Amino acid sequence: MASTSSFRAWHCLLALSLLSSAARGQLSPTFYATSCPMLELIVRATMTTAIVAERRMGASLLRLFFHDCFVQGCDASILLDDITGSFTGEKGAGPNVNSVRGFEVIDQIKANVEAVCPGVVSCADIVALAARDGTLLLGGPTWAVPLGRRDSTTASLNQANSDLPAPTSSLAALITSFGNKGLSARDLTALSGAHTIGFSQCLNFRDHIYNDTNVDSAFAALRRGSCPAAQGSGDTNLAPLDAQTQLVFDTAYYGNLLVRRGLLHSDQELFNGGSQDALVTQYSSNPALFAADFVTAMIKMGSISPLTGTAGQIRANCRVVNSS
Repeated sequence: MASTSSFRAWHCLLALSLLSSAARGQLSPTFYATSCPMLELIVRATMTTAIVAERRMGASLLRLFFHDCFVQGCDASILLDDITGSFTGEKGAGPNVNSVRGFEVIDQIKANVEAVCPGVVSCADIVALAARDGTLLLGGPTWAVPLGRRDSTTASLNQANSDLPAPTSSLAALITSFGNKGLSARDLTALSGAHTIGFSQCLNFRDHIYNDTNVDSAFAALRRGSCPAAQGSGDTNLAPLDAQTQLVFDTAYYGNLLVRRGLLHSDQELFNGGSQDALVTQYSSNPALFAADFVTAMIKMGSISPLTGTAGQIRANCRVVNSS
């Protein structure tokens, strides 16, 4: 009888501990271990299919996660569609419009998860897992993603326009922007390594290749071939952020910076006689150091102001708030 009472007391204490952890907003890689044990397998399988169809999607979903977390925290606010006359989301913000992509892959993952675990897994957590798997499937590191985020019922067009760093940003502006989110200069430099994969539009790097002096002349000439000088001409033409291995997650991005071949002004700012030069040099020759710092920074970024406990909701459709 005493042992039964002791067990019950221990069980109650464990339950209280778990509840208090949730109340404190703590995320955990095992959050869905009981409620949706197949979650990570479903996400990985769906991401594999998406990347087989288009390798660039791995970079796109990594960027989607970044653009979500920097606006209101990692709450899937970026996924909400505008509703004419009643709701304005973040998709129309300057840094996002005709640029952020991969929403249909998130929709597919959500549908596949809902088929097995209906009403359990948040869109915010799906975005976090998709970003991790996109990185891994392109040759990058993996990590245990802390989970337990809930989805916002709001979005902020203004914050998306103000808080997402611009490709024209100076190093000081980048450090301030990341610092405002609790991320260090080292985190900034590590997270910028995501530009070892993916592409950017001409309008984002035009000024750098035509007007900056800290750019390799042959590289600038190459990029001018698909990015006309005139504003409005070829604005959406794409160029790889890392010309050598544009769809492989490696350290070539940092090597490019050492020879003034960063595509964006903000990229080259990380190696331009400033505080991050030494770290860029280290990353370029030490893949293990970069991978470790990238994982640390991704986990930190994924922990920006999450909604937990009873805050927010678990959206049934990632694009719209649940009807009351």
